[in-house]
Amino acid sequence: MSTMPKTSERKRLSVQGLTHSYGGNNAISDIAFTIEPGEIVALLGPSGCGKSTVLRAIAGLIQPKAGKIELGNQNLATVSARARDIGMVFQNYALFPHLTVAENIAYPLACQHISRAERKLRVREMLELVRLGEYGNRLPRELSGGQQQRVAVARAIAGRPSLLLLDEPLGALDRALRFDLQVELLHLQKSLGITTLIVTHDQEEAQSLANRLVLMNKGNIEQIDTPMAVYDRPKSLFVNTFIGQTNQLPGKVLRFENDTTLIGLADNKTLRLPRRLNFTLGSKVVITFRPEEVILFDLPGENRQPVRLTVSVPLGPVLVHELTLDCGNGLRASQVRGPGTSIPLPGSQLFAEIDTSRCHAFPAEPQP
Repeated sequence: MSTMPKTSERKRLSVQGLTHSYGGNNAISDIAFTIEPGEIVALLGPSGCGKSTVLRAIAGLIQPKAGKIELGNQNLATVSARARDIGMVFQNYALFPHLTVAENIAYPLACQHISRAERKLRVREMLELVRLGEYGNRLPRELSGGQQQRVAVARAIAGRPSLLLLDEPLGALDRALRFDLQVELLHLQKSLGITTLIVTHDQEEAQSLANRLVLMNKGNIEQIDTPMAVYDRPKSLFVNTFIGQTNQLPGKVLRFENDTTLIGLADNKTLRLPRRLNFTLGSKVVITFRPEEVILFDLPGENRQPVRLTVSVPLGPVLVHELTLDCGNGLRASQVRGPGTSIPLPGSQLFAEIDTSRCHAFPAEPQP
């Protein structure tokens, strides 16, 4: 059993009021979050939301227009990218094609003027840590994508940085390999305890790796929370629709009755929520709920909406039903598939009961 390599002191990353623009257009506005020592945080959002700008500012690749970045007690404003005590894994791994695996890992150590003997020791430690002990003399082109990714991680942590930045680290891998590498990355980070920021647009990758998520949209932060809290208690319609699958029904607040709210839906249908919403009467809202919060029945009942089955798709242990409401809106329901579970025929008339205790209500976005 190899000895776990030592790492630098665990440090806290603090980002305060980060703002930057390109050509007069704001890319990010007043971004603020922290990563506690040894924590993994994922910066998550769609393409163009500003997460790469935040990453580049932390790494020292751009100078933001405003804001402060601190690593431990050090303000990074005047610290060069090379001197920031940060390891970074790029999306395309950025391995030197003419250098061997061992030489790639040793390169940043040579830049730090670490002795040849110490470099040799650390390279051997890193190769063993990422389970590539026999691959030191190979060139990057002789490795699989997953192996190249592990080399990139080994190179990034060989210098024992206080902060590790991962830029879409698994984006170039196929789905099955991504899951295996997610598990490996998680074990590796936990073992070394390096404060880590992952930048990704892949919600599954973020939720599986991170302690907390920082969700960005259009240059702003929408929500900072744990993966489960973001999924169960989204603070905006964007968060609700970006994380996981969700159904949306447009409606209007009709009335409040005994701490319940009656929502008017299309075609004079209604939905009663078991709480008083913080909306005025007549407000247009969007009611959201997850596919797993819909149960299908053969008979009508309260809070059951008549639907027609379009198709049922078996996805391993789950059946996903695509449904159509009478008004034409689509609906999705998921059902755990047990032994002997029958699949209804396309075109079947069913009734969808919604778990109203798990529904969310958001203001309807104004039409352009």
